[in-house]
Amino acid sequence: MSVFDAFNIGASGLSAERFRMNLVASNLANANATRSEEGGAYRRRDAVFSALPYGEPEEGAIPGELASPLAKVGVVGVDVDQRDPRRMYDPGHPDADAAGYVSYPNINVIDEMVNLINAQRSYEANAAGIDAAKQMALRALEIGRG
Repeated sequence: MSVFDAFNIGASGLSAERFRMNLVASNLANANATRSEEGGAYRRRDAVFSALPYGEPEEGAIPGELASPLAKVGVVGVDVDQRDPRRMYDPGHPDADAAGYVSYPNINVIDEMVNLINAQRSYEANAAGIDAAKQMALRALEIGRG
């Protein structure tokens, strides 16, 4: 495994977490959106991550679990929440139905903030991993100079 493999795997984690943060921001921004392109209230979205193979096993690797290739993270889809929307009585709202109820997205702002903090911490962990790989590469170069 080269130092560039560590950079690429870490970068895949950074990219995936940035995508998740963007979805959370979209959810928070649309927490009260009663209209969407699909029709009806906005529906909460969540990223679906998967471990994707990275590279090939190294020559002469031990067979079995240790011979499996490295894995990077990838966004393989976006899950759209299928829960029913929140209904609130507001007969004066332009999107109210005949009974006077308006359908709002079923988004819990507190849950979204927890997801945002979780994505931020994961992003920081990936950045720290990349920084550690960079420091190891720099130290290896220093050994080679001496």
